[in-house]
Amino acid sequence: MTTNDAAVRGATVLITGGARGMGELFARRAIAGGARAIALWDVDEAAATALAADLGRSGVDVRAYRVDVSQQAEIVAALQRVREDMGMPDVLVNNAGIVRAGVFWENDPHRDIEATIQVNTLAAMWLTREVLPAMIADTSRPKRILNIASAAGTLANPNMSVYAASKWAMIGWSDSMRLELARSGHRHVAVTTFCPSYISTGMFAGARGPLLTPIMTPRDATHAAWQGMLRGTPMVLRPWTVKLAMALRGILPTRVWDVVGGRVFHVYSSMDHFTGRTGA
Repeated sequence: MTTNDAAVRGATVLITGGARGMGELFARRAIAGGARAIALWDVDEAAATALAADLGRSGVDVRAYRVDVSQQAEIVAALQRVREDMGMPDVLVNNAGIVRAGVFWENDPHRDIEATIQVNTLAAMWLTREVLPAMIADTSRPKRILNIASAAGTLANPNMSVYAASKWAMIGWSDSMRLELARSGHRHVAVTTFCPSYISTGMFAGARGPLLTPIMTPRDATHAAWQGMLRGTPMVLRPWTVKLAMALRGILPTRVWDVVGGRVFHVYSSMDHFTGRTGA
Protein backbone atom coordinates (compact mmCIF):
# COMPACT_ATOMS: atom_id res chain seq x y z
CA MET A 1 0.00 0.00 0.00
CA THR A 2 1.55 3.32 -1.10
CA THR A 3 1.17 6.78 0.39
CA ASN A 4 -1.07 7.74 -2.53
CA ASP A 5 -3.51 4.96 -1.62
CA ALA A 6 -4.48 6.94 1.48
CA ALA A 7 -6.97 8.85 -0.67
CA VAL A 8 -9.01 5.65 -1.22
CA ARG A 9 -8.23 3.46 1.79
CA GLY A 10 -11.29 3.55 4.08
CA ALA A 11 -13.04 6.01 1.76
CA THR A 12 -16.59 6.29 0.52
CA VAL A 13 -16.47 6.42 -3.29
CA LEU A 14 -19.23 7.63 -5.62
CA ILE A 15 -19.02 6.75 -9.32
CA THR A 16 -21.46 8.02 -11.93
CA GLY A 17 -21.98 5.88 -15.00
CA GLY A 18 -20.93 3.08 -12.68
CA ALA A 19 -22.79 0.09 -14.11
CA ARG A 20 -20.34 -0.96 -16.82
CA GLY A 21 -17.24 -0.08 -18.80
CA MET A 22 -14.87 2.35 -17.16
CA GLY A 23 -17.29 2.88 -14.28
CA GLU A 24 -17.06 -0.79 -13.37
CA LEU A 25 -13.27 -0.73 -13.63
CA PHE A 26 -13.07 2.33 -11.38
CA ALA A 27 -15.20 0.48 -8.83
CA ARG A 28 -12.89 -2.53 -8.95
CA ARG A 29 -9.88 -0.27 -8.45
CA ALA A 30 -11.60 1.32 -5.46
CA ILE A 31 -12.09 -2.11 -3.89
CA ALA A 32 -8.45 -3.03 -4.57
CA GLY A 33 -7.41 0.26 -2.96
CA GLY A 34 -9.26 -0.48 0.28
CA ALA A 35 -12.41 1.62 -0.10
CA ARG A 36 -14.96 1.23 2.70
CA ALA A 37 -18.09 1.81 0.62
CA ILE A 38 -18.94 2.41 -3.04
CA ALA A 39 -22.04 4.01 -4.54
CA LEU A 40 -22.72 3.09 -8.17
CA TRP A 41 -24.93 5.59 -9.98
CA ASP A 42 -26.40 4.68 -13.35
CA VAL A 43 -29.57 5.10 -15.35
CA ASP A 44 -29.48 1.31 -15.96
CA GLU A 45 -30.70 0.08 -12.59
CA ALA A 46 -30.58 -3.62 -13.45
CA ALA A 47 -26.95 -3.52 -14.60
CA ALA A 48 -25.88 -1.42 -11.61
CA THR A 49 -27.68 -3.72 -9.17
CA ALA A 50 -26.09 -6.82 -10.69
CA LEU A 51 -22.62 -5.28 -10.53
CA ALA A 52 -23.15 -4.14 -6.93
CA ALA A 53 -24.09 -7.69 -5.93
CA ASP A 54 -21.01 -9.07 -7.65
CA LEU A 55 -18.63 -6.52 -6.14
CA GLY A 56 -20.26 -6.83 -2.74
CA ARG A 57 -18.85 -10.33 -2.43
CA SER A 58 -15.52 -8.65 -1.70
CA GLY A 59 -16.87 -7.55 1.67
CA VAL A 60 -17.05 -3.89 0.65
CA ASP A 61 -20.40 -2.13 1.02
CA VAL A 62 -21.37 -1.61 -2.64
CA ARG A 63 -24.80 -0.18 -3.45
CA ALA A 64 -26.54 0.66 -6.70
CA TYR A 65 -28.67 3.75 -7.24
CA ARG A 66 -30.85 4.39 -10.25
CA VAL A 67 -30.07 8.01 -11.14
CA ASP A 68 -30.64 10.03 -14.29
CA VAL A 69 -27.83 12.55 -13.85
CA SER A 70 -29.29 14.81 -16.52
CA GLN A 71 -31.88 15.79 -13.90
CA GLN A 72 -30.60 17.98 -11.08
CA ALA A 73 -33.45 17.01 -8.76
CA GLU A 74 -32.53 13.32 -9.09
CA ILE A 75 -28.91 14.10 -8.25
CA VAL A 76 -29.91 15.92 -5.06
CA ALA A 77 -32.31 13.18 -3.99
CA ALA A 78 -29.88 10.35 -4.74
CA LEU A 79 -27.05 12.04 -2.87
CA GLN A 80 -29.28 12.31 0.17
CA ARG A 81 -29.84 8.54 0.01
CA VAL A 82 -26.10 7.95 -0.27
CA ARG A 83 -25.49 10.22 2.72
CA GLU A 84 -27.96 8.23 4.78
CA ASP A 85 -26.66 4.84 3.60
CA MET A 86 -22.89 5.32 3.76
CA GLY A 87 -22.00 8.92 4.43
CA MET A 88 -20.81 11.68 2.12
CA PRO A 89 -18.31 10.71 -0.59
CA ASP A 90 -14.58 11.15 -0.01
CA VAL A 91 -13.85 10.31 -3.64
CA LEU A 92 -16.09 11.42 -6.51
CA VAL A 93 -15.67 10.05 -10.03
CA ASN A 94 -17.70 12.00 -12.59
CA ASN A 95 -17.65 9.31 -15.26
CA ALA A 96 -21.14 9.40 -16.81
CA GLY A 97 -21.19 10.48 -20.42
CA ILE A 98 -22.95 10.17 -23.76
CA VAL A 99 -21.88 10.95 -27.32
CA ARG A 100 -23.89 12.32 -30.21
CA ALA A 101 -22.19 12.54 -33.60
CA GLY A 102 -22.89 14.15 -36.96
CA VAL A 103 -22.70 17.69 -38.26
CA PHE A 104 -24.07 20.27 -35.85
CA TRP A 105 -27.15 21.27 -37.84
CA GLU A 106 -28.41 17.69 -37.86
CA ASN A 107 -28.35 17.40 -34.05
CA ASP A 108 -31.76 17.55 -32.41
CA PRO A 109 -31.93 20.52 -30.00
CA HIS A 110 -33.26 18.43 -27.11
CA ARG A 111 -32.37 14.77 -27.75
CA ASP A 112 -28.80 15.56 -28.82
CA ILE A 113 -27.65 19.05 -27.81
CA GLU A 114 -29.44 19.53 -24.50
CA ALA A 115 -28.97 15.91 -23.40
CA THR A 116 -25.23 15.92 -24.15
CA ILE A 117 -24.57 19.13 -22.24
CA GLN A 118 -26.70 17.98 -19.31
CA VAL A 119 -25.05 14.56 -18.93
CA ASN A 120 -21.47 15.43 -19.88
CA THR A 121 -21.13 18.85 -18.28
CA LEU A 122 -23.95 20.04 -16.05
CA ALA A 123 -24.34 16.72 -14.21
CA ALA A 124 -20.73 16.83 -13.01
CA MET A 125 -21.13 20.46 -11.96
CA TRP A 126 -24.41 19.85 -10.15
CA LEU A 127 -23.14 16.80 -8.29
CA THR A 128 -19.78 18.33 -7.38
CA ARG A 129 -21.53 21.45 -6.10
CA GLU A 130 -23.56 19.25 -3.73
CA VAL A 131 -20.55 17.19 -2.57
CA LEU A 132 -17.80 19.80 -2.36
CA PRO A 133 -18.84 21.74 0.76
CA ALA A 134 -18.64 18.56 2.87
CA MET A 135 -15.29 17.67 1.30
CA ILE A 136 -13.93 21.11 2.14
CA ALA A 137 -15.20 20.96 5.72
CA ASP A 138 -13.70 17.53 6.44
CA THR A 139 -9.93 17.95 6.68
CA SER A 140 -9.42 14.61 8.44
CA ARG A 141 -8.47 12.82 5.23
CA PRO A 142 -7.56 13.52 1.59
CA LYS A 143 -10.46 14.09 -0.80
CA ARG A 144 -10.43 13.45 -4.52
CA ILE A 145 -12.54 14.49 -7.53
CA LEU A 146 -11.85 12.76 -10.85
CA ASN A 147 -13.55 14.31 -13.86
CA ILE A 148 -13.58 12.25 -17.04
CA ALA A 149 -13.26 14.71 -19.90
CA SER A 150 -11.82 13.92 -23.34
CA ALA A 151 -9.16 14.85 -25.85
CA ALA A 152 -12.16 16.08 -27.84
CA GLY A 153 -12.23 18.98 -25.39
CA THR A 154 -8.74 20.08 -26.44
CA LEU A 155 -9.12 20.20 -30.24
CA ALA A 156 -11.90 20.97 -32.67
CA ASN A 157 -13.09 17.89 -34.58
CA PRO A 158 -15.76 17.59 -37.27
CA ASN A 159 -18.79 15.39 -36.63
CA MET A 160 -18.60 15.76 -32.85
CA SER A 161 -19.12 19.48 -32.26
CA VAL A 162 -21.69 19.09 -29.47
CA TYR A 163 -19.69 16.38 -27.69
CA ALA A 164 -16.51 18.46 -28.03
CA ALA A 165 -18.31 21.50 -26.61
CA SER A 166 -19.45 19.51 -23.57
CA LYS A 167 -15.90 18.34 -22.88
CA TRP A 168 -14.28 21.75 -23.50
CA ALA A 169 -16.66 23.11 -20.87
CA MET A 170 -15.82 20.31 -18.44
CA ILE A 171 -12.08 20.91 -18.79
CA GLY A 172 -12.42 24.66 -18.23
CA TRP A 173 -14.66 24.19 -15.21
CA SER A 174 -12.69 21.32 -13.68
CA ASP A 175 -9.26 22.92 -13.84
CA SER A 176 -10.57 26.32 -12.76
CA MET A 177 -12.18 24.69 -9.73
CA ARG A 178 -8.84 23.02 -8.94
CA LEU A 179 -7.17 26.44 -8.86
CA GLU A 180 -9.97 27.90 -6.73
CA LEU A 181 -9.53 25.15 -4.14
CA ALA A 182 -5.75 25.60 -4.05
CA ARG A 183 -5.93 29.39 -3.78
CA SER A 184 -8.50 29.09 -0.98
CA GLY A 185 -6.21 26.80 1.02
CA HIS A 186 -8.30 23.63 0.60
CA ARG A 187 -5.33 21.56 -0.54
CA HIS A 188 -6.70 18.32 0.94
CA VAL A 189 -9.21 18.34 -1.94
CA ALA A 190 -7.47 17.49 -5.22
CA VAL A 191 -9.12 17.67 -8.64
CA THR A 192 -7.90 15.61 -11.58
CA THR A 193 -9.14 16.07 -15.14
CA PHE A 194 -8.66 13.07 -17.43
CA CYS A 195 -8.46 13.74 -21.17
CA PRO A 196 -8.17 10.48 -23.16
CA SER A 197 -8.42 9.92 -26.88
CA TYR A 198 -10.80 7.23 -28.13
CA ILE A 199 -11.40 4.29 -25.77
CA SER A 200 -12.78 0.91 -26.86
CA THR A 201 -15.81 0.91 -24.58
CA GLY A 202 -18.26 0.72 -27.47
CA MET A 203 -19.30 4.35 -27.04
CA PHE A 204 -17.05 5.35 -29.94
CA ALA A 205 -17.53 2.27 -32.12
CA GLY A 206 -16.45 3.01 -35.68
CA ALA A 207 -14.17 5.90 -34.76
CA ARG A 208 -10.57 5.66 -35.92
CA GLY A 209 -7.59 6.82 -33.91
CA PRO A 210 -5.53 9.62 -35.49
CA LEU A 211 -1.91 9.06 -36.55
CA LEU A 212 0.20 7.56 -33.71
CA THR A 213 -2.92 7.50 -31.51
CA PRO A 214 -4.14 3.94 -30.97
CA ILE A 215 -7.60 3.28 -29.55
CA MET A 216 -7.05 2.86 -25.80
CA THR A 217 -8.37 -0.10 -23.83
CA PRO A 218 -10.68 0.70 -20.90
CA ARG A 219 -8.17 -0.98 -18.58
CA ASP A 220 -5.29 1.24 -19.69
CA ALA A 221 -7.45 4.34 -19.58
CA THR A 222 -8.80 3.73 -16.08
CA HIS A 223 -5.31 2.86 -14.82
CA ALA A 224 -3.93 6.20 -16.05
CA ALA A 225 -6.89 8.17 -14.68
CA TRP A 226 -6.91 6.38 -11.32
CA GLN A 227 -3.17 6.78 -10.74
CA GLY A 228 -3.42 10.45 -11.62
CA MET A 229 -6.32 10.87 -9.22
CA LEU A 230 -4.44 9.16 -6.38
CA ARG A 231 -1.45 11.47 -6.89
CA GLY A 232 -3.64 14.53 -7.26
CA THR A 233 -2.27 15.19 -10.75
CA PRO A 234 -4.13 18.21 -12.19
CA MET A 235 -4.38 16.98 -15.78
CA VAL A 236 -3.86 13.51 -17.25
CA LEU A 237 -3.71 13.29 -21.06
CA ARG A 238 -3.44 9.93 -22.84
CA PRO A 239 -1.88 8.88 -25.09
CA TRP A 240 1.13 11.20 -25.48
CA THR A 241 -0.04 12.41 -28.88
CA VAL A 242 -2.90 14.31 -27.21
CA LYS A 243 -0.39 16.68 -25.62
CA LEU A 244 1.59 16.88 -28.88
CA ALA A 245 -1.51 17.85 -30.83
CA MET A 246 -2.39 20.50 -28.25
CA ALA A 247 1.09 21.98 -28.53
CA LEU A 248 1.04 22.04 -32.33
CA ARG A 249 -2.44 23.56 -32.37
CA GLY A 250 -1.22 26.29 -30.02
CA ILE A 251 1.87 27.11 -32.10
CA LEU A 252 0.65 26.79 -35.67
CA PRO A 253 -1.68 29.24 -37.43
CA THR A 254 -5.19 27.84 -37.63
CA ARG A 255 -5.16 27.17 -41.36
CA VAL A 256 -1.79 25.43 -41.11
CA TRP A 257 -3.02 23.27 -38.25
CA ASP A 258 -6.09 22.41 -40.32
CA VAL A 259 -3.76 20.87 -42.89
CA VAL A 260 -1.52 19.14 -40.33
CA GLY A 261 -4.40 17.92 -38.17
CA GLY A 262 -6.58 16.96 -41.10
CA ARG A 263 -4.22 15.54 -43.69
CA VAL A 264 -1.23 14.40 -41.63
CA PHE A 265 -2.67 13.28 -38.28
CA HIS A 266 -6.16 12.53 -39.71
CA VAL A 267 -7.83 14.03 -36.64
CA TYR A 268 -10.57 15.59 -38.75
CA SER A 269 -11.59 12.28 -40.34
CA SER A 270 -11.47 10.18 -37.15
CA MET A 271 -15.28 10.29 -36.73
CA ASP A 272 -16.20 9.73 -40.38
CA HIS A 273 -17.16 6.08 -39.81
CA PHE A 274 -18.59 6.46 -36.30
CA THR A 275 -21.50 4.18 -35.47
CA GLY A 276 -21.54 4.28 -31.66
CA ARG A 277 -22.95 1.76 -29.23
CA THR A 278 -26.33 0.39 -30.28
CA GLY A 279 -29.06 2.25 -28.41
CA ALA A 280 -26.66 4.98 -27.21
